Amino acid sequence: MTRTTVVLARHGRTPWHHPNRYAGRSDVPLDEVGVRQAEALARWAARAELTALVCSPLRRAVATAAPTAAATGLVPLVEPRVRELDFGVAEGRTLAELREADPALVARFEADPATYHFPGGEPPAEAVARALDALTALAADHPGGRVLVVAHNTLIRLVTCAVLGVPLAEYRRRLPALDPAATTTLRLPATAGAEPVALLAYNVPLCRGWDDHDAAEPRTT
Repeated sequence: MTRTTVVLARHGRTPWHHPNRYAGRSDVPLDEVGVRQAEALARWAARAELTALVCSPLRRAVATAAPTAAATGLVPLVEPRVRELDFGVAEGRTLAELREADPALVARFEADPATYHFPGGEPPAEAVARALDALTALAADHPGGRVLVVAHNTLIRLVTCAVLGVPLAEYRRRLPALDPAATTTLRLPATAGAEPVALLAYNVPLCRGWDDHDAAEPRTT
């Protein structure tokens, strides 16, 4: 059975990381720490024997992938299906700000963020479907390869739950943390449906000590 290894990397840190603001469709850039994290990802990628490089179209993902492209010579494929969820009314706001404005809305979201996602936002199940479509296509296009996909916090956690059979409503409780630039590794069959998707690793940090706040980050958006 031919299998493809897909390494999902969360993009580097952005100015919205402190405080933890929802950045779904919002096209925020990397901050200085995020730039260093992207460079660290590139150092890892240079010896990872990658066969392809893919990224979300949002500029924080494109900028995270750019040093890897320079280090490996791979041309990044911009894949819209691995973009972050649209968080609707939560975009640009913290959970505390949302709770102050509408505590009942936040209570429903915290109880079941899949069913009661933020108004105007993308349903998590739809995001998982598009992301898995993209990853399945990448596995078929790169049989036996090793593909790095630079994507996003909530999307990666949702996809991880989906492949493990964990209800999407549990993603914030079961996978509460995913560090900027950390990697999550999946193994997919090159032929769709030939066998289940396997999880090889989750939230593997490239290094620690980016700043004094990282020990408590990221929080569960």
